[in-house]
Amino acid sequence: MASQNMDPAAASSTAALKGSETSGSVSKGSVTKRLQQELMTLMMSGDKGISAFPESDNLFKWIGTIDGAQGTVYEGLRYKLSLEFPSGYPYNAPRVKFITACFHPNVDENGFICLDILKDKWSALYDVRSILLSIQSLLGEPNNDSPMNSAAAELWDDQEAFKAHLHATYKN
Repeated sequence: MASQNMDPAAASSTAALKGSETSGSVSKGSVTKRLQQELMTLMMSGDKGISAFPESDNLFKWIGTIDGAQGTVYEGLRYKLSLEFPSGYPYNAPRVKFITACFHPNVDENGFICLDILKDKWSALYDVRSILLSIQSLLGEPNNDSPMNSAAAELWDDQEAFKAHLHATYKN
């Protein structure tokens, strides 16, 4: 199903797009419409522990929140994330990173997240809700095979020590 990631605008002949200054505004309009729809879906979903809203009046830049899932070392903690949507969204993945410092095997010191759906496994079928739910799930189930934070990865097997370090360094 590679076609789900293909941008229909890119598939059009370049001759049809030559000299057309409106093509950029048309695609931006479709991205805006998609993001407005995703905002409504997210607000109506009733999912506990995740939320996201545009930052001020910029629909291409959102602030999200994720609560640590129950039964994980992250339970009771809340994290803020930034989501930046490219003009090629949803065919190109958004740039997502933690604003709140997050001690986790798959999050680096700058807040960048190693998650396949934000990189090589991205699909236009994903939306903000699925991204936030995936990151929330990643908190409790890291991929220690490819850690971005080796100290967190090494400590992960000792959940009590990990939790102690996590809570000692957590700043909301």
